[in-house]
Amino acid sequence: QVQLVESGGGLVQPGGSLRLSCAASGSIFSSCAMNWYRQAPGKQRELVAGIGTGGDTNYADSVKGRFTISRDNVKNTVYLQMNNLNPKDTAVYYCNAYWRLTNYWGQGTQVTVSS
Repeated sequence: QVQLVESGGGLVQPGGSLRLSCAASGSIFSSCAMNWYRQAPGKQRELVAGIGTGGDTNYADSVKGRFTISRDNVKNTVYLQMNNLNPKDTAVYYCNAYWRLTNYWGQGTQVTVSS
């Protein structure tokens, strides 16, 4: 079992930055692929960024060059550094852990980009 708790969301102006954190409980964190998803009102949840157990990363085209995902296997935490935010990035951001064919989800954190 993995429990995930996100933090770091909030209101930011266009062009600003935020760093999301996702703290994971349990001893299997280092064995999990970790992802960040987001869901905007009226839209489907979409994959934003992912990081494998070996540190390999992947990003949605819409965030490449602006967002960076990283993980700290000592702190059992995954991060999403978001720079140059724009209103289209407004959404609830969810942390996801994938382990042994099972998805685990956090409760989500709201990110609002507005002037």
